[in-house]
Amino acid sequence: MGAVELVLIRHGESEGNVAASAAQEAGAEVIDVRLRDADVPLSPTGREQALALKEWLATAPPSESPDAVWCSPYLRARQTAELAGLQGGSGLLMESAGIRIDERLRDRELGVLDMLTARGVEARFPAEARRREWLGKFYYRPPGGESWTDVALRLRSLLAELDHVEDGHSVALVCHDAVVMLFRYICEGLTEEGLLALAASTTILNCSVTRLVRPFGSGPWKLESFNEVAHLKAVGAPVTEHRGDTDVLPH
Repeated sequence: MGAVELVLIRHGESEGNVAASAAQEAGAEVIDVRLRDADVPLSPTGREQALALKEWLATAPPSESPDAVWCSPYLRARQTAELAGLQGGSGLLMESAGIRIDERLRDRELGVLDMLTARGVEARFPAEARRREWLGKFYYRPPGGESWTDVALRLRSLLAELDHVEDGHSVALVCHDAVVMLFRYICEGLTEEGLLALAASTTILNCSVTRLVRPFGSGPWKLESFNEVAHLKAVGAPVTEHRGDTDVLPH
């Protein structure tokens, strides 16, 4: 036996999301955020989205409420979990809430390319831009950073621990867009081609909810819902889409 449901929650809109979109629209090389990625907070809109998530959870039937909550250590994820009133689980706890913090849920690390737009990478690291084109997003690892396969390895480790610690439980995981995609890759047994096609066509929306289920706690996972934001629309909270680089296939 193991976990029976994964409730994947992307953090609300962050100040980094806003700055990255502004930099892309302006044709800038550098994203104007003067904080470590781990320290970037939610934007005012992101806080509104997290409160909308709280309202939805408060009215959800017990069968749809998670038994445990695991969260990325990055500030924007922790703020989302706190504002949404998520509680449960044990282990490494945030103050005043039973939320387990686990570094394996952190966002993908970009190494020397951190804080650069696609235009900035092309201008400052042209050889890396060519290498990324050749390898594609799945296998490309920037110097000092991670590939998607690196993130998948840490998530496989986390899933094994979830099955041991959260036997029979529904587990909420507050995390990041690439992490949501890679949970689908692992749990559904997607191919590289299937994952990259999904990444090229779909943006994981801020504060969206994705559910994977397996009622008996073993065997294959089934996608119950994906990238759902009805809880935001129901209370008039903004739905935000901050697209990353959609040039993901090797070429």
